[in-house]
Amino acid sequence: MPLYTIGYEGRALDELIAILASHRIARVIDVRDLPLSRRRGFSKTPLGNALRAAGIEYLHMREAGNPYRRFKDDIPRPKLLAKYRAHIERARDAVTNVANAARGRRVALLCYEADPTECHRSLLAPRVAKKLRLRVRDL
Repeated sequence: MPLYTIGYEGRALDELIAILASHRIARVIDVRDLPLSRRRGFSKTPLGNALRAAGIEYLHMREAGNPYRRFKDDIPRPKLLAKYRAHIERARDAVTNVANAARGRRVALLCYEADPTECHRSLLAPRVAKKLRLRVRDL
């Protein structure tokens, strides 16, 4: 069983839920620092409600989010990801907590970016997967 990741960029809410359902995802772990979105349906409460209505658990884990995301317009992406890499090296509990929340379930880590290489989940997911002895699969 892989550890899945998914970004909602460019997707409608029903499309996201259909993808998750087609992979039999049981729990979505939202790894955004701030689970807010300008896109309708993707902020914490409406997203959680929509997922629960589809039979998918929703869990927001702020500690796994990128606290430097607010600087995305001021810092080049590679430097932003380097800052996050240093952050999770210091905040090891975040990786452990996400791994514990994912253990024994079909889980998808959710964030905004469609391309995981542009997102902090590209750094988080392999660390979580290593703890769980899983491989990462991006949806």
